[in-house]
Amino acid sequence: MLHTHHHHHLLFLSPHSPASRFPFPSRTNTTIRSPRFPAISTRSSALRFRRTIRNSIENGGVNETEHQKQTTTNRPYPFHEIEPKWQRFWEHNRTFRTPDDDVDTSKPKYYVLDMFPYPSGAGLHVGHPLGYTATDILARYKRMQGYNVLHPMGWDAFGLPAEQYAIETGTHPKFTTVKNINRFRTQLKSLGFSYDWDREISTIEPDYYKWTQWIFLQLLKRGLAYQAEVPVNWCPALGTVLANEEVVDGVSERGGHPVIRKPMRQWMLKITAYADRLLEDLDDLDWPESVKEMQRNWIGRSEGAEMEFCILDSDGKERDIKIIVYTTRPDTIFGATYLVVAPEHSLLSSLVSTAQSKDVEYYIDLASRKSDLERTELQKEKTGVFTGWYAKNPANGEAIPIWVADYVLGSYGTGAIMAVPAHDSRDYEFALKYDVPVHWVVMPEDKSIESGKAFPGEGIIVNSSNALVELDINGFSSKEAALKVIEWAEKSGNGKRKVNYKLRDWLFARQRYWGEPIPVVFLDDSGETVPLCETELPLILPELDDFSPTGTGEPPLSKALSWVKTTDSLSGRPATRETNTMPQWAGSCWYYLRFMDPHNSKELVDKNKERYWGPVDVYVGGAEHAVLHLLYARFWHKVLFDIGIVSTKEPFQCVINQGIILGEVQYMACRDQDGNLISADSTDALNEHNLERVPEEKVTKSRDSFVLKENPDIRLFARTHKMSKSRGNVVNPDDVVSEYGADSLRLYEMFMGPLRDSKTWSTSGIEGVHRFLGRTWRLIVGSPLSDGTFKDRTVSVDEEPTIEQLRCLHKCIAKVTEEIEGTRFNTGISAMMEFLNAAYKWDKHPKSIIEAFVLLLSPYAPHMAEELWSRLGHTKSLAYQPFPKANPTYLKDSTIVLPVQINGKTRGTILVEETCTEEDAFVLASRDEKLSKYLDGQSVKKRIYVPGKILNVVLNRKNIKVGVQ
Repeated sequence: MLHTHHHHHLLFLSPHSPASRFPFPSRTNTTIRSPRFPAISTRSSALRFRRTIRNSIENGGVNETEHQKQTTTNRPYPFHEIEPKWQRFWEHNRTFRTPDDDVDTSKPKYYVLDMFPYPSGAGLHVGHPLGYTATDILARYKRMQGYNVLHPMGWDAFGLPAEQYAIETGTHPKFTTVKNINRFRTQLKSLGFSYDWDREISTIEPDYYKWTQWIFLQLLKRGLAYQAEVPVNWCPALGTVLANEEVVDGVSERGGHPVIRKPMRQWMLKITAYADRLLEDLDDLDWPESVKEMQRNWIGRSEGAEMEFCILDSDGKERDIKIIVYTTRPDTIFGATYLVVAPEHSLLSSLVSTAQSKDVEYYIDLASRKSDLERTELQKEKTGVFTGWYAKNPANGEAIPIWVADYVLGSYGTGAIMAVPAHDSRDYEFALKYDVPVHWVVMPEDKSIESGKAFPGEGIIVNSSNALVELDINGFSSKEAALKVIEWAEKSGNGKRKVNYKLRDWLFARQRYWGEPIPVVFLDDSGETVPLCETELPLILPELDDFSPTGTGEPPLSKALSWVKTTDSLSGRPATRETNTMPQWAGSCWYYLRFMDPHNSKELVDKNKERYWGPVDVYVGGAEHAVLHLLYARFWHKVLFDIGIVSTKEPFQCVINQGIILGEVQYMACRDQDGNLISADSTDALNEHNLERVPEEKVTKSRDSFVLKENPDIRLFARTHKMSKSRGNVVNPDDVVSEYGADSLRLYEMFMGPLRDSKTWSTSGIEGVHRFLGRTWRLIVGSPLSDGTFKDRTVSVDEEPTIEQLRCLHKCIAKVTEEIEGTRFNTGISAMMEFLNAAYKWDKHPKSIIEAFVLLLSPYAPHMAEELWSRLGHTKSLAYQPFPKANPTYLKDSTIVLPVQINGKTRGTILVEETCTEEDAFVLASRDEKLSKYLDGQSVKKRIYVPGKILNVVLNRKNIKVGVQ
């Protein structure tokens, strides 16, 4: 699912931004050497680490043995021993197993889910754990609050990339996919995520896709899956049809191959039947408003009318053909001066005069090479060809020309529009170019019409009356006029009210091998489509040696002749299997349900388990899936709701899009044609040949810019790129874990900035959080011994904490709790850093304070926390320990610490309000655990109270008999 686009960011970074402190790896894998910029020194650990990254990229992720030796010395704490130790412990003890049949349903549930990854050959890079760490913090936090937590992981493993790799190498995609999954799993385990691996699923396993096929059969039963001859995006190089969303600027999103439009038999899913519900139910979801708006725009609901236009041939004779147009502005019908039909309109061939036929054919061919997006782009110049025939405007009886133009799509509305150039900017641009008349029929109420432009707004209707057809809308507002026109059209038989959607039915077939087989057969004698019986599922994908596209549009599965030729199980008649496969979206539409009950062979999900776990409470993933994956999953979920499989209307209650992590900032100097350095603000030249990288040690800050140390007049470019293999700036998490430990990586990714923002990777930044963990370790465990090892204990003491220590702790608890709840993890870490700074000033560290702090740290840095918890004397994992709760008493800024004396000797302190009375202070002292033993049952002679300073309680002395102690 993690399929993303590449971005390149050029910026002048402020010296105050976090990135300004960071060292930078080369964009390529070579170091620029010049008299001015010598090779970068590798003495510091940060620079050594960058060399490791470059080596791991060059060596396919394999670290040098020499580097492994280097990293075992001079460590602030022994993460190399701690982290594998606790990962083994969690796995052996199944610490994070989610109860299944034994779940206690009286406890609250929390289902937190990552968008499961596509297991690519490249493995994880440091961008992936950003979302995974966030969900893991939430999962660990909720476990400690007593929730039953469902936090699973699986693999979205079908799809094009594995198949392309298989075609190139001849290796079966199953082999490479399983190998990639094993690598991903190892990497995820090395980061200490608390997944319940007993629930792991993969979309390529037959016991999983059995239920994907089962859902398809339910769609077919309900008339929501059907076959149609539709114009599709055919990519000859990939040998498959692509969805509109997979085509960008006329080429395939993956691989950049040319795409053409051609009609083909395809399986379609009727998502349009759910358009209104998909739209309305968005309002109840806790999703980013931007994502909800993207879905609303994609569905694109509009209200208007369908109007009928009679057709006139080139001689003006009326023909027995009518064209239906859809318009959202029926109030402008008197201004319609031409009709436009899409190049793929089914009636187009019947609307062309002999004289215009060649021009029209040529134009249709040109249009077939453009994507829908390209055709409808507002900035592009509008093109079209006159068909030679006319239409009769039903409102005024005028004969208006019919044009074919590619800015109208066959897939939207009826594939034909009435063009009103006075009141639509695209129509106006077209009319000016081809000299078509412009009739003004709407006048703005509060402003004049700008000359040379269309007026697309609403206003008062003019020039819109025809007594012959009994239609007069002059003087009405646009809204009133639209209703009048619809009423007239329905009465006269010229049209009807219509709600329309931009949303198209989902093209569900792919001419590829590596996907779920579609469970239908076609009877050889009649061609009838027959669904498989549910007992025949799963329909297993057959093994193929040659999975390359046929190039004819016939899918690769057509080569599996013994599999393709079969018999219908019910009638026994010869039949042929469907050889198209499902798109990659299919397996990811419902996987969140399977995690609730992953081993059920009898049903998709047990109803009781679904009722308990659904819906997903928090779903975290990239914004690139804001429309399609989430829309398709919502559609399938609503179908499953209608047939009683699920109990909720929506699958995901809260969606969070994590930001992307960009590669490290690079400083670039610019040279002119003579090779002289020039300042960045004096050139527009960004030609790669004129730019060269400047090592960070040669750079200094100057106000809001970065300049050369040796020549501050030379201002530098600073730029970042999204991590990509082609740029050589991918940071492998394995290298980070080897150098700094998994806890440092987790903590740093959360500390970089707000979860939802894009952030720039920095090696010096991770060194900062690594030092914080080292200081935490030394505070609690103590300084290392002479051989670099640590004693197997802590330096905490079994003493009561002071009021000041309690205040410091509880403010930290309150802040960390509040920030986890609000997914503002970076500020929660800041609160822990502040606590640590304060704790270093204390003479003693009470065990109760240290234990609470370790529990606070544990969702972020679980390996270190488990080790410290163990050294504090606990034998069980802290995973289910109650998360600390802040005591409001210690959070008040108006409270003071009041010393309490008994008979003139200070025996303790109490926390009181500044305005506390003598009586209240005495009551608080009597309830205090330490002071009460001096006061219980004693007779008070008098109390001396100085507000804000001291309370002295003088007791009556008891008569003590001589000789008796």
